[in-house]
Amino acid sequence: MKKNSNPNSRRSFIKKSSLTALGISIIPRHVMGRGFIPPSDKLNIAIVGAGGKGYSDAVNVYNKGASNIAAICDVDWNSANRAFSFFPNAKKFKDYRILLDEVKDIDAITVSTPDHTHAVITLSAMQLNKHVYVQKPLTHNIYEARVLTEAANKYQIVTQMGNQGASGQGVQTMINWFNSGMIGTVNQVEVWTNRPVWPQGIMTPTDKPTILEGLDWDTWIGPAEWVDYNPLYHPFKWRGWWNFGTGALGDMGCHLMDPPYRVLGLGYPTEVESSVGSIFTQDWTPDYYPESCPPSSRTQLKFSATEKNRSEVKLNWTDGGLRPFHPELIPADHPIGDENSTNGVIMIGDKGIMTCGTYGLNPKIYLNTGEIIKVDFEDDDNTNILPENGHQAKWVDACKEGYGSEKHKQLTSSFDFAGPLTEFILMGNLAIRSYNLREKNGNSFEYPGRKKLLWDGSNMKITNFEPANQFVKRTYREGWKLD
Repeated sequence: MKKNSNPNSRRSFIKKSSLTALGISIIPRHVMGRGFIPPSDKLNIAIVGAGGKGYSDAVNVYNKGASNIAAICDVDWNSANRAFSFFPNAKKFKDYRILLDEVKDIDAITVSTPDHTHAVITLSAMQLNKHVYVQKPLTHNIYEARVLTEAANKYQIVTQMGNQGASGQGVQTMINWFNSGMIGTVNQVEVWTNRPVWPQGIMTPTDKPTILEGLDWDTWIGPAEWVDYNPLYHPFKWRGWWNFGTGALGDMGCHLMDPPYRVLGLGYPTEVESSVGSIFTQDWTPDYYPESCPPSSRTQLKFSATEKNRSEVKLNWTDGGLRPFHPELIPADHPIGDENSTNGVIMIGDKGIMTCGTYGLNPKIYLNTGEIIKVDFEDDDNTNILPENGHQAKWVDACKEGYGSEKHKQLTSSFDFAGPLTEFILMGNLAIRSYNLREKNGNSFEYPGRKKLLWDGSNMKITNFEPANQFVKRTYREGWKLD
């Protein structure tokens, strides 16, 4: 008899035969179908954007070794140094395009970069069948949000946006309260934040300091209009510039607007109106710098009645440290929203008022009868095991089961929800940016954008002021595109 020249193949055959006898079979990953990873396997994850929030996202998807961090990409290796130290075996990159081209065995990526690069990175990954977790806001503009929402379905990708409060007990409690009819029909919502906590409403810098060592500025700029490096842009302060960020509304809207949008089952807004604050010069002339987000703003969006809430809703957003006044039902010595009232949500119904803070924390009801209802959550929801309500870990578990699985359907901020949510939030920015558009009329200027703007959500279009539509999407820098 001819001996088997490969003893390993014989051992493999015996092992497989034994498992088969026990009713167990070994099936290669690729046979299970695209996007399916056996639950026993670790997800291979690439981190794109590893400083600040990117670092905590990396730690949370790693989840004490439940996943493997295969690669880390950041244009600024100074910001990424902490992540490099925590994950010493991860491959290092500065350009996500090189990462996606060279690291073939990654299953998923996290995107925690500045807002202006979310869409191009995310779409590139989805086109390679990589699952994606993207920090809020999902995109820099409305058009990009629509593109990513459609792409997630087209490529059958498991997605999640990083508004972690969506996975918390507070938001679900509010949904249950509203569905049971406790506050009745809602017609007004107030949402506010103390942001910005970075410079806004300022002059565009003109000096040209030396670029930080270890920073790839060209890749950091990505699809945005080119500007020279300045510490007023990076790190962190990019949020206050329209070229890169989405201001206070983009930063906190996905955390604070999520509860009313989800609880009331809202759709696309039908109209929007904004007013913005100014910084004044010594002669009391308002300074307006169109490249910089305003120091404060107030925006009202109107929504049609829905099956869940049979009334039109006016949602008022306020930033810059201003907040709405106490409703009569809330005692004067009670904070509204967060414990210090700096951020929050008020939903006013015909039977009472529902409130919460950032991430849906501290939900309360003040009924017309004078009764106050609140919940003291027990620490039994695995928050110590799964950080940030397990928002990232739940995405990892859904990636293992694949697109359309039960765990995928249970995700609270997949792009089918996060995309429309982001669109309506960024529509507020469209109105904010339109507010100071000027037209010459004789010897003076008119401000035609200072009016109520009517919105066709399906077609992503302002119907009564064409100049505002320039803010629906952006022009991409040469060499960059979204397709």
